[in-house]
Amino acid sequence: MAEEPAGDGEEAQRVFDALEALKGIEDERARAREISVFLRAYGPKIKELSDIRRDYVKGQRRQKVSVRAVAAQLGVSPSTIQDIERGYSGSGMTRPRKVKDDDDRGSGHGPADG
Repeated sequence: MAEEPAGDGEEAQRVFDALEALKGIEDERARAREISVFLRAYGPKIKELSDIRRDYVKGQRRQKVSVRAVAAQLGVSPSTIQDIERGYSGSGMTRPRKVKDDDDRGSGHGPADG
């Protein structure tokens, strides 16, 4: 089976062009209204697209394809693939913080250790 070529971004570019067209609507009220329509539908569609991508990543990983190989296929970093596998989305600011265990506290390297 021949490997499929990586996406060239053509479809994504069409979406970007449509977004730019929204910004180009001359009538302020019409522009704001169209942007409102887009934003109302945006959230569920982004989740749907993210789920489709996550399904692909998980399928590849179940087939024992390496994180680096999947990252190369999708044109993203290996850490992005790991985040997708863990169910993270959005910025790193929304990820749960690691909980420090007792061994990490009182190490003599901070002001509280004085």
